[in-house]
This record gives sequence, structure tokens and C-alpha cells, in this order.
Amino acid sequence: MPSRSAIVLACALHVLRPLARLLLRNGVAYPAFAAAMKKVFLDAAHAELQDSGKKPTDSAVSLMSGVHRRDVRNLGRLAEPADTQAEGETPLNMASQVVARWLSQTDCLDDEGQPRPLPRTGDGPHFDALVASISSDVRPRAVLDELLRLGMAEEDPDSGQVRLLATGFVPRQGFAEMAQLLQDNVHDHLAAAALNLEGGHNYLEQSVFVDQLSDESTRRLHVVAARAWRQAFKTVMTEAQARYDHDQQHTAPEDRIHRARFGSYFYAAD
Repeated sequence: MPSRSAIVLACALHVLRPLARLLLRNGVAYPAFAAAMKKVFLDAAHAELQDSGKKPTDSAVSLMSGVHRRDVRNLGRLAEPADTQAEGETPLNMASQVVARWLSQTDCLDDEGQPRPLPRTGDGPHFDALVASISSDVRPRAVLDELLRLGMAEEDPDSGQVRLLATGFVPRQGFAEMAQLLQDNVHDHLAAAALNLEGGHNYLEQSVFVDQLSDESTRRLHVVAARAWRQAFKTVMTEAQARYDHDQQHTAPEDRIHRARFGSYFYAAD
């Protein structure tokens, strides 16, 4: 019977196969990846020691991670992992929130539940008000320019209306922005599955699998999956927006420290 270490290592190597191909396609070979992984292991060891109530000394982190003490010192003296640091409001962050609210607010949708074109300003629902309802720290024009750059919206120069081109925050342009989505989505998916494997959580993490299909059948399934996602998005996003608005009004800032992500994916291969 393989040990837990061997099982987890084999699992991790399988998970890394698509990532390795992505790295190679974009000019990142094994030596650069291996060197960068030292910092990832140091951050993970630092977090594990803190969670267990132990002091994260150089020796303790080096022993747990297997990274030499010299590298522990050279790599920043146990800096906080990047994904635990607070993010400020940026046009990209605001763009994703504006799209989510646009797709979930009933006064921004037509009778069929599709996003209506919005004027920049006006008495009824308009784009600038949509941005202002989320934050006053970023100018609506900057958010609109970001949506235009990413190919997610278009602005009619004659009427001044803004039309949403996507049914979710999926940039059509911008390699860095698409990579950011990959990073965030896959990180949280893997984090949920890893916590479930350890036995301390029961996060939703399921999928439907079928094989021995024709190409036509996989394409049909993709269409069905996309339709199911659109319905799930509306349901979950509406509740998420309601909870967000409720907590902004009724919960102290020091208690609003949690985040959540709900996603969907579809993949087909030979």
C-alpha cells in the first residue's frame, strides 16, 4: 500500500501536467520553475508552522520545506504569501465586479434576463451609477476603458450607450488578465479539493464524467454545460450580491473578512 506521501506526490504530479505544458509553451523551463518553487514551499511551511502554533524560525522552515537555510534567508526572511495580501481597488477588479452586478441586478436586465445596454448617465439605471454603487475610488471612465480594452463591452459613439458583450467576466483580450483568472480560479478549486482530502472540510467539489463519446456529442455537452452555468451564475450571483449588500449595512468591517468563489468548468480530450 503506497504511503500518504507517495499518493499525494503522484496526485500533484498529475495535476501539474497541464501546468508544465503551459509553462513550456510560454518559455518557462524546469530550472526557472524549480527555483521559483522554493519560495512557494517556504511560504507553505511558514503558514503550516503558524497554524500549528509553532515559531516559524529559519531552522523550522528549512526542516519542514527541505529548502536550504541559505535560501530561506535569501528569499526574504519568510515574507507573507502573495495571495494573502490585501488587494486595492483597480480598474480590473472593478471591471469584474461591475460585470457581475450588471448580470445580476434586475433593473439592468431585459425581460429575457439578458443584460440591457446602459447609458453612461441618466435618471434610470446607468453605467456610471453601476460603478459608483460598488466604489467611488475608481472613475467610471477608467472602468469602462478597461472593459473596452478587454473586449467585454462596446460603447456606441452616437447614443453613448454601453453594451455588455460577455455573459460573465471572461476577457477576450489581455493575456495578463486571462492568466490572472486562471490563477485565481484554479487556486481556489485546488484549495477546496485539498482541504476536502484532508478531511476537515466538505466544500462543493464535484464533476460529471463520461467517455466513449463522439466529437459531436462532446460539443453538444459543452453547449448544455454552458447553459447550466448561466442559470447557476444568476442564482448564486443574485444571492452573493444580496449577502454583500446586507453585510455592508449590518456587519462591522472587522467581521467582513471572508471571501468565496463559485465556479464551473468543462473539458474534453481524446
